[in-house]
Amino acid sequence: MSEHTPQAPSQEQTVDYKNTLNLADTPFPMRGDLAKREPAWLAKWHADDVYGQIRKARAGREKYVLHDGPPYANGQIHLGHVVNKVLKDIIVKYKTLDGYDAPYVPGWDCHGLPIEQKVENEFGKVGHAPKADKNGEPITATQFRKACRDYALSQIELQKADFKRLGVLGDWENPYLTMNFKTEADIVRTLGKIYDNGHIVRGMKPVNWCLDCGSALAEAEVEYENKTSDAIYVGFDIVNRDALWQTKDLVGTMQAVIWTTTPWTLPANQAITAHAEFDYAILATGDKVYIVAESLKDDFAKAVGIDDYTLLFTVKGSELTALKAQHPLISERQVPFITGEHVTADSGTGLVHTAPAHGVDDYNVGRANNLPTENPVGGNGVYLDEAKVFVGEHIYKAQPKIIATLQESGHLLDHKKITHSYPHCWRHKTPIIFRATPQWFISMETKGLREQALSDIPKVTWTPAWGQNRIESMMNGRPDWCISRQRTWGVPIAFFMHKDSGELHPDTSALIEKVAGVIEQGGIEAWFDAPISDFLNEADCENYVKSTDTLDVWFDSGSTNFAVLGNRDELTNPADLYLEGSDQHRGWFQSSLLVSESVYGRPPYKQVLTHGFTVDAKGYKLSKSKGNTKGFEPAELADKYGIDIVRLWVGSSDYRYEMAVSKEGFDRVSDMYRRIRNTIRFLLANTDDFDPSKDLVPAGELVSLDKYIIHRATQIQNDIRTAYTNMDFHQVCQLVTNFCGQDLGGFYLDIIKDRQYTSKTDGQARRSAQTAIYHIAHALLRWIAPILSFTAFEAWEILKGTNGHIFTQEWYALPQVELNDITDSDWQAILAVKELANKAMDDARTDKVINSSLSASLEIVADDATYQTLAKLGDELRFVLITSAVTLAKGDTVSVKVAPAVGEKCVRCWHILPSVGSVAEHKDICPRCVENAFGNGENRKFA
Repeated sequence: MSEHTPQAPSQEQTVDYKNTLNLADTPFPMRGDLAKREPAWLAKWHADDVYGQIRKARAGREKYVLHDGPPYANGQIHLGHVVNKVLKDIIVKYKTLDGYDAPYVPGWDCHGLPIEQKVENEFGKVGHAPKADKNGEPITATQFRKACRDYALSQIELQKADFKRLGVLGDWENPYLTMNFKTEADIVRTLGKIYDNGHIVRGMKPVNWCLDCGSALAEAEVEYENKTSDAIYVGFDIVNRDALWQTKDLVGTMQAVIWTTTPWTLPANQAITAHAEFDYAILATGDKVYIVAESLKDDFAKAVGIDDYTLLFTVKGSELTALKAQHPLISERQVPFITGEHVTADSGTGLVHTAPAHGVDDYNVGRANNLPTENPVGGNGVYLDEAKVFVGEHIYKAQPKIIATLQESGHLLDHKKITHSYPHCWRHKTPIIFRATPQWFISMETKGLREQALSDIPKVTWTPAWGQNRIESMMNGRPDWCISRQRTWGVPIAFFMHKDSGELHPDTSALIEKVAGVIEQGGIEAWFDAPISDFLNEADCENYVKSTDTLDVWFDSGSTNFAVLGNRDELTNPADLYLEGSDQHRGWFQSSLLVSESVYGRPPYKQVLTHGFTVDAKGYKLSKSKGNTKGFEPAELADKYGIDIVRLWVGSSDYRYEMAVSKEGFDRVSDMYRRIRNTIRFLLANTDDFDPSKDLVPAGELVSLDKYIIHRATQIQNDIRTAYTNMDFHQVCQLVTNFCGQDLGGFYLDIIKDRQYTSKTDGQARRSAQTAIYHIAHALLRWIAPILSFTAFEAWEILKGTNGHIFTQEWYALPQVELNDITDSDWQAILAVKELANKAMDDARTDKVINSSLSASLEIVADDATYQTLAKLGDELRFVLITSAVTLAKGDTVSVKVAPAVGEKCVRCWHILPSVGSVAEHKDICPRCVENAFGNGENRKFA
């Protein structure tokens, strides 16, 4: 209770004035006890079908669709999931406040390797006996897929419960799952649409390949980590030097020198690539002659330990194409010199060992020069017959032998270990290889897909704006999208290929729809289990085979713009918003863009919003492997703070950047929450006896101070709505917190306590303040509802004059007020004087001149403009300054002097006044209190 709040009279007094006070009361507790109470509120939301109520309330309104990027159905949710889902929920709820019909359909990604691995750990691989029963029959592919489906469903239920606990409202009873039969069928239909539009090609191209997965990887499944590699300089013997240098007197062995960190790729070498415009040096030392880039000759000599050499002459790279070199490992192979723009002179030798089966640049330059793309490495990392050497050995075990062989034959010029950044599988954390295999691709060039996507990217609103540059740079450099995988649990690439030519069936489009119809009835199992005769006639069955490949899971989720947005009545396509973490520029944002451009020729989204990662206090990404998630797991945070504190942490953080997590940070957010909660409690407590149907004071009849705070709330609401629209949620939190702490707690509420507690219960002075409080409470609960959803719900149940559910509401229409007696600028001047007065009274209290603000009398000297403003308030100035007496005088500047108030202390209102006791029947109270307690009540005009 404030220092100036009236207290009850002592027992010696003949009148108990306590019963004449308007003591506030509310069932809204000071302590939220959120962790214990939120689950019950959540149960009520779902029992009342609040999401269904929202849909009915917005039926027929303009749509706003945020499309949920599907989390993977595997493992417990982490704080990154919390950030993602809470941000989405904030947006959907504020868009509902804006009046939009904003459905939220959550989804899950259900196919792919991680689920396969979980099932393999329990049941073993397809074709092997289950681990649980070593003597059992080998598990079939059909049984394996069922186990994958069951496992995914179990994970979805666990994650769904966790997401619901976050207070996220959505169609949880009817989410989209990429493993729903209808969705699986529509993913196949998406493939058919892309095929019809000419974007599908098949080729023997190098792809990211994980030896542990035994499958190709998408670009988004690759991460870069440091790796220690063998770095070697290798000399290739020139076999036809006379083709270029017939007139030169060259003595000794001539070698073209390459440098590589992947010696295991040498069996696949098909050429040496130079840059046509580079100058290449012909160096002589002893009985050796070497060819290297002229600009790198000194670096080369130092690296291989050549102390002295002679530069015989230089030639352009284009001239080297007349030469051939002997493969240093395979005696029957001679390789040509070719030129390519990808060659650099930053390091190495300026000559590139070219293996079209093991690199994108190598593949592209190989195609341009008609080189064979022979892949000598199996999916398990073992050399095939095509390798010619070390056949049957694993590439990593054979690598030391390759180096030793080169050493023995005189072709190894140098060997060192280096540590460098290298692509790794994001699941196994092991190095990947580039390996050419027959795969299906969405071509970036065949139908101009890259150019089309790049032209459409600027049409999307990217938040933050740097997201546009990021995805443009990725789109500029990305290769064709390898969409095929060699997995058991996945949506099939439902193609029929000719046994001899590999060409697709001429009726592929119709067959895809036929397959989709079968899958829609029985899931992907219906495709894999069905004989080819279910789809083709007898003659075609003899000539065609079913594809065994499955689709990249990024294709699954990327195609949801067709399979989900295009097939659910409550959604729209394109979506208004995609929202995910910043890593999804190379993941879902990109795969969705390419699918949509391939199907529709336009982006799948109008806006893309990106949030950062959660990091610890030291800036390290939260990770169980790093051991820095303890105390910050969602369940731990819910049990300690309650979810509304977690939601406030998300809302008050600038999600565009990394979001630091610490105990101190959550403690600060808890303090912010308490400030907001205590404000709500005051508003509810002081409108407990307020009936808006009969007690509401018209806007024009309000006390000036009450008009001003409504005016101020209107300004804040406009700023809050702008911040929500800009998705600056941390600004919303700051605006709300500052309004509660400064405009209300630090000014308005403190002033009106006297009116609330001591004025006549149903008098004009009190009802005016209650009217303002009532309006502000309605506005405030809507402001916080998208972020502090549980608290807004709790308060809404208590607030007078409510109808429906808090989440079905629109922004509150605050009454329009005219500040015609005391203007906004007047109030700013009054606030400045009040700040000076508070400082002067604090000093006087420290100096023992007074013991409270109500025991003070203030003498204010003010310049003419300020004097005129303060004088407007008359005797009510003391109520604004929360003191017992104020005198005004004119001067050059504003100053405040404090003296003890003269008179007796009123036991009811605590003001010290000479008039206390002047009413004979009430010797202990002031005349104002007599009027308020026993008469018609005072009227207030200004404060």
